[in-house]
Amino acid sequence: MAYSVKNSAVVKVAGLSVAMLLAGCSHDQHYKREVNGNEEYLDAPALSQLNVPQGMILPLESANYAVPQGRAQGAVGKQLDIRPPVQALSLLNGSRAQFQGSTGLLQIANTGTSLWGQTVAALQANKFAIAQQDDARQQLTTDWISWNRQDEDHQYRGRYQVAVVAQGYEQTLMVKPIALEQKGQAVTSNTEIQRYTAQLLNDISAQLNTAETDRRNAAAANRVGSVDVQSGADETGLPNLIVRAPFDVTWQRLPKALPLAGMTVSDSNRADGSLQLSYSNLSSSQWAALGAKDPDLAEGKYKLQVGDLDNRSSLQFIDPKGHILTQSQNDALVAVLQAALNK
Repeated sequence: MAYSVKNSAVVKVAGLSVAMLLAGCSHDQHYKREVNGNEEYLDAPALSQLNVPQGMILPLESANYAVPQGRAQGAVGKQLDIRPPVQALSLLNGSRAQFQGSTGLLQIANTGTSLWGQTVAALQANKFAIAQQDDARQQLTTDWISWNRQDEDHQYRGRYQVAVVAQGYEQTLMVKPIALEQKGQAVTSNTEIQRYTAQLLNDISAQLNTAETDRRNAAAANRVGSVDVQSGADETGLPNLIVRAPFDVTWQRLPKALPLAGMTVSDSNRADGSLQLSYSNLSSSQWAALGAKDPDLAEGKYKLQVGDLDNRSSLQFIDPKGHILTQSQNDALVAVLQAALNK
């Protein structure tokens, strides 16, 4: 008994030490910005003049291999911030993003839609407070925006001027920094100012892209109406299901349709068209309400791969054992998915 008590005390002390160590590491974020390795190179001796013994004849010198003399200015060693600058991203189709001095610019084709209204909505969706807004001039000033980056020991906050300028066939979204602070002190580093200006520009651009995708999906869904599902096969002959609707429509409907068939979506990745599912069989009354028969699938975790076939989409289910569903299993799912997708 005495041994077990002592052992427990040691475990508690060790656990407390680890917790304190992790707490200390979680506060100090320098390791995310520092070069990994020692700093012995900083102690390397400077180049010296070659002393040639009297009477020795050296080969002809070539300037091709001469090491230029100079002294670098700025931070070195662990003080050097190795993070690359944040780049302004062109997330919208046909857009161009760039910087002019410290101002971030996003140039978009003028399609007749109100970029100004969409920009204000994007700021509100990101919960960025607006201090002053002039709709007539299409410009506003944000309140202080508190940034939260996990690679900073002390967080930054900034204020910005946001404006939309229409020029011929283009609309330009402009984000200009007004002030940037860290620990209550003004920040003058051009690198940090551009980093957080680009952060705001990219946040707005990402929200604009999301809104545009939602509008496109809704329009496509309204055009298609009801969809048909058929049993088929891919180019290698493996069984799959074919949905007579474009990928955007199919992807939009699946999260609402699959739970009606007993399939709960736990994760999804539009980029590679995959969904992680958990299947639980429905009751007889639930199948009757859906208007389909029990497909007799094994309960468990499934993966659904959605393919883009232009005006159609493919669905390929992978069962809990990692096997693609057979032709007969897909045949049983045709009526189930057609009923669920059209609910």
